[in-house]
Amino acid sequence: MAIYIDSAGQLHHDQASHFALTCPHCEALAHLTPVSVPNYNQLIALKPAHIGIVYRCDSCAAPLFLKFSVKMYTGHRVELDSDFQMIERIREKLTLTHLPNETEGLFQEALDCFSQGLLSAFASMCRRTVQSAFADLGEHGKLRMFDQLNELRDLATLDTTTYQALRKVLFSNDTDPRPNMPTLNSTTAGVLLEVTKDLLYQNYVRRGRLQEAMQARGQVTPLRKVSHGN
Repeated sequence: MAIYIDSAGQLHHDQASHFALTCPHCEALAHLTPVSVPNYNQLIALKPAHIGIVYRCDSCAAPLFLKFSVKMYTGHRVELDSDFQMIERIREKLTLTHLPNETEGLFQEALDCFSQGLLSAFASMCRRTVQSAFADLGEHGKLRMFDQLNELRDLATLDTTTYQALRKVLFSNDTDPRPNMPTLNSTTAGVLLEVTKDLLYQNYVRRGRLQEAMQARGQVTPLRKVSHGN
């Protein structure tokens, strides 16, 4: 995805007609229109490593500020990295149910970090979240979650780099006091968020809903809680 500002101060984006994000104001997936682009001459003179562009949400007309890294300064254009940071982010809400209290609290902290763009802290809290789940579900539960991660790899066709990053974050050696946590970009962090949600859903929400459904149908003895390796 090529993005650059030419010497006339025009922003060029080869995916501009399809450039859409979830707006943090109206929460709609909407097309974005650039409304304020940095001055080309000032960029060439100052050569900042990062620049900001103001966009307008075509759904609610609210301004959105995106921060881009500069890839290269040339004699006639400023090339930008396609990986950007949205300064205002939607606050992720905890929609999962049936989680143990400790796991729920840790995952809420992970969501708060993600909403603030604190990606390293977010990765650490995701790791603490699944470690809490491992302690609750036992070794068999941990192995089951690892198998589920591999299933998600196939379902979502995750590339090797992304999969390895997720595996290191979620399943690094628990005895290592300083695990080798990969540095995440916004895209990989978003994938980590969805994968962690899905793992928690599969291991807690589905079981909890099934228990509730069986009890509602008059099942006297609820499903046995899968815990501590059972």
